[in-house]
Amino acid sequence: MARRVYFAFHYQRDIWRVNQVRHAWVTKEDIEEAGYIDAAEFEKVERQGEEAIKRWIDKQLEGTSVTVVLIGSKTAEREYVQYEINKSWNRGNGLIGIYIHDLKDQNGNTDYKGADPFVKLGYKGIRTYDWISDNGYNNLSEWIEAAYQRAQNRQKQ
Repeated sequence: MARRVYFAFHYQRDIWRVNQVRHAWVTKEDIEEAGYIDAAEFEKVERQGEEAIKRWIDKQLEGTSVTVVLIGSKTAEREYVQYEINKSWNRGNGLIGIYIHDLKDQNGNTDYKGADPFVKLGYKGIRTYDWISDNGYNNLSEWIEAAYQRAQNRQKQ
């Protein structure tokens, strides 16, 4: 079943890596994306301040059922990623994290593995994967569906 998915990430540091993941998922028929923003739109929203950014995030989360956090080396420390995780949890979205630090940036460099943002926020049992070693290209749809099912089970408890 097609899922509308919100993607959370650290824009400035990881956009190059995120674009590699994004290009892989746009070939999938069962995923509709949200939360992706281009540079011009991001700068426009950012200039309007914190409340505008949160309104943009809230609007992007509407209609989504799963939030995928693309985890780079500094993602867990980002205020807006933490906001996105908390809002996603509170609205009942499934959550997963995917480490992207081993993807190369525009200069051909990889990065170090960052902290688990879910652990940092006190959430337990949120699955994380590694885009490269866990074969994200072929498994993303399965991971998203499993996260959705776990969220449904969480809401029944």
